[in-house]
Amino acid sequence: MRHILSSIILFAVTLSNTAFGQENRIPAKGMAMFSKEPHFEYYEFTRHSVGDNDILIDIMYSGICHSDIHMGKSEWGQIKYPFVGGHEIAGRVSKVGKNVTKFKVGDYAGIGCIINSCNHCQECEEGKEQFCEKGMVGTYASTDYLHNNEITQGGYANNYVVSENYAIKIPKNADMKRVAPLLCAGITTYSPIQFSKVAKGDTVGVAGFGGLGHMAIQYLVALGAKVTVFDITEDKRVDAKRLGAFRYVNVTNPEELKGLNNHFSFIISTIPAKYDPVMYVRMLKENGEMAIVGLPANENTPIIPTSLLIFAAHRKVYGSLIGGIPETQKMLDYSVANNIYPEVEIISADKIDDAYKNVIDGKVKFRYVIDMATLKNPKEKKNKQ
Repeated sequence: MRHILSSIILFAVTLSNTAFGQENRIPAKGMAMFSKEPHFEYYEFTRHSVGDNDILIDIMYSGICHSDIHMGKSEWGQIKYPFVGGHEIAGRVSKVGKNVTKFKVGDYAGIGCIINSCNHCQECEEGKEQFCEKGMVGTYASTDYLHNNEITQGGYANNYVVSENYAIKIPKNADMKRVAPLLCAGITTYSPIQFSKVAKGDTVGVAGFGGLGHMAIQYLVALGAKVTVFDITEDKRVDAKRLGAFRYVNVTNPEELKGLNNHFSFIISTIPAKYDPVMYVRMLKENGEMAIVGLPANENTPIIPTSLLIFAAHRKVYGSLIGGIPETQKMLDYSVANNIYPEVEIISADKIDDAYKNVIDGKVKFRYVIDMATLKNPKEKKNKQ
């Protein structure tokens, strides 16, 4: 009787797993945080099976975004651990579902911040999946309501399973070592620049000259805008000029800020820490626009007093959140065609702790990218020794 009951239970579990696509789960390995402390350890886990509309990407490179750090440290709200970061992912397709038409095995593919959404609301139908009414499914630390509510794990790993509709086609001629950060840093800055219709000859500002800021400069310069860069250090002055900036302003030097009020038609703030946004609003011309894309920790969120918006009338301040899948594809194609890439430092998977510390301390120019081929099980190393 006990044997029969056990068989019935096993059959029920198997049936349940099959219904949720768990029967052929994909083994994965990555680097994970197990607490708010930014320390990474080797971690083995599984991803959902490759469905009929899915692809399996063998990850080649994964960028380190400041958002990874905020999320991993639970600075935007408590997350579940272990946490595998990484939403700037570039790799090669190794398996495709039977209904897939967008990719074939061997193609390059990328993943950004979104790996799913409801696909049915107005925002999704308009290609703005980041604003999905049910909520977009993020690449990591997100509840995937389309796959048994499992928690997503990111791209500091050897592979990823994703719907073909949420994967980005990477051209064969792309520089794969530098392409991954375009999937976040690229689209995050490209989208508001397009939204505000920046044009040749416009006088514009970039507040914050890090991973996002140095991408914004390149897109603005490519459009023919006159770019002023704002940061808090002298270390990046030469780099700003090299990338085509007209002016570099160290905001810790009051003399350099003189004469800039009512000056810019567009400013993009990429600052991921506490700062004074009012200073930049005052720099806008009448009808000027300020796009805010930098997202600090909750405790460091800047405030713009509503009274300022009255006394600095007819200036527009808005936030921008990455971009939908169609716009992300457009950005990537444009970037590769115009040789617009992030400046990166390639690191091995065992150096992520150091990279996080340097990003937190502001000691990186401009994007760390992990070579996922360096991901190794430390136990295997010891056995070989």
